[in-house]
Amino acid sequence: MGRWRPPAESSTALVTPQGHARLKAELDDLWRVRRPEVVRALAAAAAEGDRSENAEYTYRKKQLGEIDRRVRYLSKRLETLRVVDAAPTDREAVFFGASVEVEDVIDGTLARYRIVGPDETDAKLGYISIDSPLARAMLKKRVGDAFEAALPGGIVRFAIIEVTYG
Repeated sequence: MGRWRPPAESSTALVTPQGHARLKAELDDLWRVRRPEVVRALAAAAAEGDRSENAEYTYRKKQLGEIDRRVRYLSKRLETLRVVDAAPTDREAVFFGASVEVEDVIDGTLARYRIVGPDETDAKLGYISIDSPLARAMLKKRVGDAFEAALPGGIVRFAIIEVTYG
């Protein structure tokens, strides 16, 4: 069995101003703070002698590779991202950057989601990617509209209660 995997689908290159700032801060932290610390620790571990049996050296090499991989990804990704900082003219419809309150039509539970770029999703905060099935299903819908979303647990029917921006 080989290690080959098909290439991942390209994600939408949109980001909110807050997400863009967070990604730039992460890149800066990795490049200016964490990487130099790991390089210093790697040099100290390398100076200890036999590298084949040096667990600290092996760990630091792996850690440096992970940091470099993330720096390379962020550097390339930040070049391609488009920052969306203006609300749409139609503030009643769901578009990128919207905070949407939905109600499950069957059991009446309420949930609030914010549609953001794929690089800034956070389930704890209710930030969902614009590429997610739920966000795609609610795009261009308005307050009072009902829609169905194909979620991992099956098809769920929602109604839009509120749409806000900012």
